[in-house]
Amino acid sequence: MSEEPGRLNRRTFVRGALATAVFLPLAGTLASCAAPSGGGGGTSTSGSKSAKNPFGLADTASVEAVIFNGGYGYDYVSFAADQVKKQFSKVTIKVSPSTQIAQQLQPRFVGGNPPDLIDNSGANSIGFNTIADQLSTLDDVFEANNYEGTKIADTLYPAVKEPGTFSGKFVALNYVMTVYGMWYSASLYEQNGWQPPKTWDEALDLGAKAKSAGKYLFVWGKEAATYYLTMALDSAIKEGGTQVRLDLENLKPNAWSAPEIQSVFKALETAVKNGFFIPGGAGTQFTAAQAKWSNDQQAILYPSGGWIENEMKKATKDGFKMTGAPTPTVSSSSKLPYEALRSAAGEPFIVPKQGKSPAGGKEILRAMLSKEAATNFSKTRLAPTIVKGLVPDDGFGSTALVSQTKMLDAAGTNVFNYQFLDFYGMNQDQLVVWNSFLSGQTDAAGLTKGMQDISDKVAADSSIPKLKVTS
Repeated sequence: MSEEPGRLNRRTFVRGALATAVFLPLAGTLASCAAPSGGGGGTSTSGSKSAKNPFGLADTASVEAVIFNGGYGYDYVSFAADQVKKQFSKVTIKVSPSTQIAQQLQPRFVGGNPPDLIDNSGANSIGFNTIADQLSTLDDVFEANNYEGTKIADTLYPAVKEPGTFSGKFVALNYVMTVYGMWYSASLYEQNGWQPPKTWDEALDLGAKAKSAGKYLFVWGKEAATYYLTMALDSAIKEGGTQVRLDLENLKPNAWSAPEIQSVFKALETAVKNGFFIPGGAGTQFTAAQAKWSNDQQAILYPSGGWIENEMKKATKDGFKMTGAPTPTVSSSSKLPYEALRSAAGEPFIVPKQGKSPAGGKEILRAMLSKEAATNFSKTRLAPTIVKGLVPDDGFGSTALVSQTKMLDAAGTNVFNYQFLDFYGMNQDQLVVWNSFLSGQTDAAGLTKGMQDISDKVAADSSIPKLKVTS
């Protein structure tokens, strides 16, 4: 969580992925604000639109961007801004970092002077329910050509609009592809003749082998106990298919009692009882716990999103060869194949209508989606963007990045995501239940009841707008 407290919220931590914690309702300060007039023209003089200037950026525009300064930093946006200035030499661009997006920028939305581009991420992001009608639609960004002359939409992974589309309007461009899976040291596995498990029976067998070698299968930290929740859901959805996911997202009664979910909970219960988890996780800060995997190699498997390498790069053993693999299925006859993944675009960028230069905000996004800027991000952040095909075979020297692209390629169309955990802000309540379960204080039945109680409480609260997920 260098930025992970944010990821815990927005990726339920998962970043996510992902639908992100930006869905979470905040104070209703902005809800009563009238939508700005003019449909997104801002107050800046507009330039003439053309193929080279698709949004009509004024020659001497002044553009402001405020970027969440988390695990990815913010200088990758400065890099893209420099690309804009090569195209528009008289434009001035200010890129500023922030870790308090809502606190700093909500008042500016109210005052009618928001920045032109915002990376609305982190634990303190602004709830989309309060500002969605004040944001420019971004379909024209995807329809524009990139700086290499290719239509941007044709360069992207599929379905990347979905996490940023609300009530049918595409208003948040999620820039980073987050791949969720099980992470391990390929070098350690090679030394011991181990293979990443494809089913939970194989996972439990691997746990026994690890124990014989004086190691543990898993480790967890108190703030990231719900990594095992998302791992369990990914596994159960792969086993049972779309209906398992739909029942959970739509807060159906007894959804947590689905046989596929119960099978995973029972497997995890066995892992806890067999001593396959490093003890004391409920009292251990999450990065310290992760270091027991990445640096000390006390544990040999860890569920996370693709941000894990960048997050732990200062606490990873030399020669670790960090590698990702898909989450195990319950059986070899699962509805979705073992290669299926939870993956979605995350890190949502927005362009407020009332900014001085919405065209400038969109132009920065256009630059970010260029080959040069997207490659720079992947090379320096060791994570793929939504622009496909830019990670070389050697992954810029990152085995984790290579494995992410391989997993995406192998999954093909068998990619899924879910929004309900982040949309309803369930993570804090769920952390209590999962820390208790992983500590052995609660069994699978208690875990099921705890999770169902949390869902039922939200379902019964008529003041909470509900997701309606049909596919």
